[in-house]
Amino acid sequence: MKIFVYSASLREESVNLKLSKLIAKVAESLGAEVDFARINEFDMPMYNFDDQESSGVPAGAHALGERITAADGMILTSPEYNWLPPATIKNAVDWLSRIKPVPLDRKSILLSSASPSLVGGARGLISLRVSFEALGTWVYPKMFTLAQAPGAFNDDGTLANEDLAKMLNSMVADYCSAAVALNNR
Repeated sequence: MKIFVYSASLREESVNLKLSKLIAKVAESLGAEVDFARINEFDMPMYNFDDQESSGVPAGAHALGERITAADGMILTSPEYNWLPPATIKNAVDWLSRIKPVPLDRKSILLSSASPSLVGGARGLISLRVSFEALGTWVYPKMFTLAQAPGAFNDDGTLANEDLAKMLNSMVADYCSAAVALNNR
């Protein structure tokens, strides 16, 4: 099983990047081959139909689409800015929707977020869920949200709260087994 784990955060010290790295380790411990990436690896301008008409879909969007296509499933960790996902991931979804066939169609995804807030980025994930589902992506019913994230990690990158660690491990395990089945449908 191959799982594409990626972070929509641009910050080097991002709690979402920390969560993505932890999720990648959990998936690997479950036997998954993990393809890890950050959104800044896929350079693409803000979506503009005029740019698409004159220059086509940018290479960064094609590269992201190829990584998605090559995986059995995806796990995305996304920040929340003002109750919404960041422009980085929304822009990527918009560009991916222009590739034919759409790389997100018939794929699956587990959404996750880490935030300093008390709701852990859940509001931004709800918005992302709609965009992914509109493009034919099966979105895992549960989302992992890590509230008060700056203080939630141990020095080794694991979660300090054992109950949250168990929840994350269980959710990733359940999603990975579902992703393989859904990819073979």
